[in-house]
Amino acid sequence: MGRNGVADWLVQRLTAVVLGVYTLWFVGVLLCTPDMDYAAWRGLFAPLWVKGFSLLALLSVVAHAWVGLWTVSTDYFRPTWLRLVFQLTCALVLGYYLLWGIQILRSA
Repeated sequence: MGRNGVADWLVQRLTAVVLGVYTLWFVGVLLCTPDMDYAAWRGLFAPLWVKGFSLLALLSVVAHAWVGLWTVSTDYFRPTWLRLVFQLTCALVLGYYLLWGIQILRSA
């Protein structure tokens, strides 16, 4: 399809940075609030900037996973039908997780 891999490399690196920053922030919050209960958890995700940051992290997980799984499938699955079935399954599962995550963030 005319892909040279630079865009995939860049997506992997940018999403890894976003996920690293989100992980550090999240671990920091958990370490600073050891008595986290349901009310505190809901309060943590109430501000719009936390929902936006979490959505960015969720989109980064999906993009990072897609690039990785697409690369694995094109490298290791030689029969075209098997590669397409694998990629379609991955796309459906990642799409479902994305929609589910968005629903969770909307209700928080």
